[in-house]
Amino acid sequence: MKLLSVNLGRRKSVPYTDHPEGVTGIDKQPVEGPVRVAAPGPKGTGGSGVAGDQICSLRHHGGDDQAVYAVAREDLDDWERELGRPLVNGVFGENLTTSGLDVSGALIGERWRIGSELVLEVTSGRIPCRTFQGHLGEKQWVKRFMTKGAPGAYLRVIEPGEIRAGDSVEIIHRPDHDVTVALQFRAVTTDRKLLPRLLAAGEALHPESLEAAHKYVAQQGA
Repeated sequence: MKLLSVNLGRRKSVPYTDHPEGVTGIDKQPVEGPVRVAAPGPKGTGGSGVAGDQICSLRHHGGDDQAVYAVAREDLDDWERELGRPLVNGVFGENLTTSGLDVSGALIGERWRIGSELVLEVTSGRIPCRTFQGHLGEKQWVKRFMTKGAPGAYLRVIEPGEIRAGDSVEIIHRPDHDVTVALQFRAVTTDRKLLPRLLAAGEALHPESLEAAHKYVAQQGA
């Protein structure tokens, strides 16, 4: 398992975002050399955990529980075959493009060591938005992305460090439950009946998903 590329976004004006200034950092490009990764701070004020990566919509992106976004190259290859077009590393707005790692099949709370220093923890899957659809230029992209159910993973920073393309990725902890990123994604998008199952992941789960699960359980018991 290894890191194929580290991808950074730059603030860019586009016609397809609902950002009040019409800008986005979704178009991320691979970079060479070491890149520092650290916890950016709470959502709403903290941006990306990856140094040099610009996030424009702090309301929906960035923050400690979405500090880093990872996508498996294998999933991009699968989409290439389905869409009939090449998809370069970073095209989904991911900071990390990996090889040999089942990113969407990772367990919530699973921890990865990348290189010699950085330790990340899986928190949730990525929810598609209108900006993502406009960036890809594919009709009904949000629906198609949700239907496939391979969203890639958001991660929080447990131990900061520098990483670079080619670094090894090691799974150093797997929690004792069956809540995967794919399951969490389905529960919060297309099959809310699954929400109670997310509670098994506990505090490792993204706080917004944990709140949604508790709320759903409370409503069912009312």
